[in-house]
Amino acid sequence: MRIPVTGRSLPTLAIAGIVLCLASSAVLRAQCPSAPQDHLIHNANRPTVADPADITQQGVVELEYGWERDWLPGAARGHGFSGLLKFAATCNLEVRWGTDPFLSMGGERGIGDNWLGGQYRFHHQSKRTPTLAAGYMVKIPSASLAKNLGSGRVDHEFKLLASKDVHGLHFDFNAAMLLIGRPLGSGFDRYSEITLAFSRPIHGKLGVTGAIYGDTRLNRATPGFASNLWALTYTITPRLIIDSGIDVAVTPNAPFRKRFFTGFVYSLGEVYPRIRRRIKTP
Repeated sequence: MRIPVTGRSLPTLAIAGIVLCLASSAVLRAQCPSAPQDHLIHNANRPTVADPADITQQGVVELEYGWERDWLPGAARGHGFSGLLKFAATCNLEVRWGTDPFLSMGGERGIGDNWLGGQYRFHHQSKRTPTLAAGYMVKIPSASLAKNLGSGRVDHEFKLLASKDVHGLHFDFNAAMLLIGRPLGSGFDRYSEITLAFSRPIHGKLGVTGAIYGDTRLNRATPGFASNLWALTYTITPRLIIDSGIDVAVTPNAPFRKRFFTGFVYSLGEVYPRIRRRIKTP
């Protein structure tokens, strides 16, 4: 029997899939040992718009946090703090919680929306093929509609990801489709986003990263746009990296003219150390 998938059923199906994967995590842990505490390595999503297809080390919790300053059309300004908490529950499944604990736009201040979901890596990088993954996120509308800090509607994001290392360069490619809730519960508008990012070290612990991305038109009131992002990164330790850069719109119809950002990525620690030790104990 075919079950019809609607906008309301999508979050339920996604959560059910995550629960099933978590239920099988004990078996997968035995197949893919957790990372030891003294070998934690960051797996940064920021600062580019593209996410890597590879996930955080199994059993590890990682935090990303940053501040940005936006130059909006006209003389308007905005700024805010945003974060992403990631947990690699199994060898190939990462659970994610994205949040905007503070936003300031048009003189109004408050909390932003929350995003919950996950990413599943279904192919590891080989000599000829990239790492491949799929992701899903659902927006929990916690931002104030009265203050114009959010839409007050549930949104969905579906994403395919590919990552590859080529001659000292690391590439991340994302293709995403977003369903944006319309006002008054009248269904969804949709748009697609394509992103290509690269990164490479330039001297010691200093690196450079860049990305070009674009969104298709959402509706008559929200046209498509293109932008490009450039940043410097510095690896303080293998588990801690900081970044700073700028995102400049390429087309005049973008929702911003430019934005400056700075932030960090830190691997907090391993959740499974006792289980890993028991697995290794004869």
